[in-house]
Amino acid sequence: MSRNLKIGIGIGLIALIGLVLVLGLLIANLGAIAAWIGFDDAGNLNGREGAIGLLLNPEARVNNVVQCADDAGCSALWPIIFAAGFAFVIVTGFAYATLLERRLLAFLQHRVGPNRVGPMGFLQPAADGVKLVFKEDLMPAGADKWVFRLAPMIKVIPILMIAAVIPMGPDLVLPWFAPSLGDVWYQVPQGLIDSNVGVLWVIAITSIATYGVVLAGWSSDNKYAMLGALRASAQMISYELSFALTLAIPVMIVGSMAIGDIIDAQRNIWDWFVFQNPLAAAVLILALLAETNRAPFDLTEAEQELTQGYMTEYSGMKFALFMMAEYLGMIAVSLVAIAVFFGGYHLWPMDGLPILAPVIFILKVVLMLCGMIWIRATLPRIRYDRLMMFGWKVMIPLALLAVAWTAVAVVVGDSLGGAAYPIISGVVFVLVLVLGAWALRRVSRDQDSEEAIPLEDDPAYTGERRGLGWALVHLVGMLIAIPLVHIRFQVRALEGLASLGRTPEEDRVLESGETALKRAGD
Repeated sequence: MSRNLKIGIGIGLIALIGLVLVLGLLIANLGAIAAWIGFDDAGNLNGREGAIGLLLNPEARVNNVVQCADDAGCSALWPIIFAAGFAFVIVTGFAYATLLERRLLAFLQHRVGPNRVGPMGFLQPAADGVKLVFKEDLMPAGADKWVFRLAPMIKVIPILMIAAVIPMGPDLVLPWFAPSLGDVWYQVPQGLIDSNVGVLWVIAITSIATYGVVLAGWSSDNKYAMLGALRASAQMISYELSFALTLAIPVMIVGSMAIGDIIDAQRNIWDWFVFQNPLAAAVLILALLAETNRAPFDLTEAEQELTQGYMTEYSGMKFALFMMAEYLGMIAVSLVAIAVFFGGYHLWPMDGLPILAPVIFILKVVLMLCGMIWIRATLPRIRYDRLMMFGWKVMIPLALLAVAWTAVAVVVGDSLGGAAYPIISGVVFVLVLVLGAWALRRVSRDQDSEEAIPLEDDPAYTGERRGLGWALVHLVGMLIAIPLVHIRFQVRALEGLASLGRTPEEDRVLESGETALKRAGD
């Protein structure tokens, strides 16, 4: 008997035992279940009581529905239950995202992939986890121990916080049976936090995860790790601007920063914002790929240049936390992209079944993950200077163009009213498409006709102050410098006030750097 057959028989026996236990519980509580459904003592179905009555009698159902936020017990217990289930799904999803990537890459590269551990390789993530648990956890001799230990957690926790503000479905009505209360139905949310500033929360939290990478590189006392950390910070700054600009587009259309409101505005497929502004959706997906350091933007851990980048000195469970953060980041950015541009949990004809909304959301996330893996298998890693040039000279202008696109369509559509918005948006789309094709043809013609610019004359190398990229960098630098200059002015003003009460002797001591201890020693 083969090993896989034995494992399959064991899993089948466990499932059979579980089924027997469930059937036993159902039989033991058959009377309570029948009463809940609506059967009376004679075995007749009563259409005015029980669950059937609540479904057939709308007035009775409305009168028995309680908002979870209005009940102290429900508002305290439901977030804990949902958080536990959500954490289980996310952690399981991270584990099987690794298997999905390995199997899909193997398929695209005409290989077999992992298929030895468990039936068809489905227990490979568990085997990888056990292996990393028993790996030796090394600490570099020159590392800052506390920062070295905290960096993986600083990388993981913000990613989980992103998913907390994304609703996985509409409010769900669940039954609760208590003899003292009668049949009560609770309306519970399918999300952890219903924030009115969910978009702002996502923009803020995505920036925090970079601190984990930077601290990991700095605390490792390794030049390759430090180079990877610096690359990560520069990449985050370069692509965070275009990411934030594209997130402003759904806010302009809906008029709300709550992600739940943005999802509710995309009930029909033709209402998805990807069809109203496909340029913004494309820029957002590219920016999110760069934020997660996925190929072709994985310059922070380029094996040929930096060994493993900021993770070079990590091993054991700390290394596993960084890998967990990478795949959780893929899931989190997929949730964000689907929520703001691809309809969230809405998909006809399943909108009338709130309990299936998380399933629809998960299926869309899996499709987005497959797209990311396909990009990794197809495109090579781009050069670092081209990565920066692409972020500043291509992504930000395209993001600004997408914002202008939606702004014009919204303003003109509101002025004309009716169905003017989709018409104006379509006209702008055609204009952007025509102008983009013309610009690409012109660039390709210029590249064919002109010789390559020598490196010593390239503005990106010489630092010549011209072009849109330099202007944007200069503007960002000015914005960063304003609070620093203000703080410096305040410090100097306070120093001037403090000097008013000093004697000339104290001023002389401060200027010379002498202290009472030095004078005593002399």
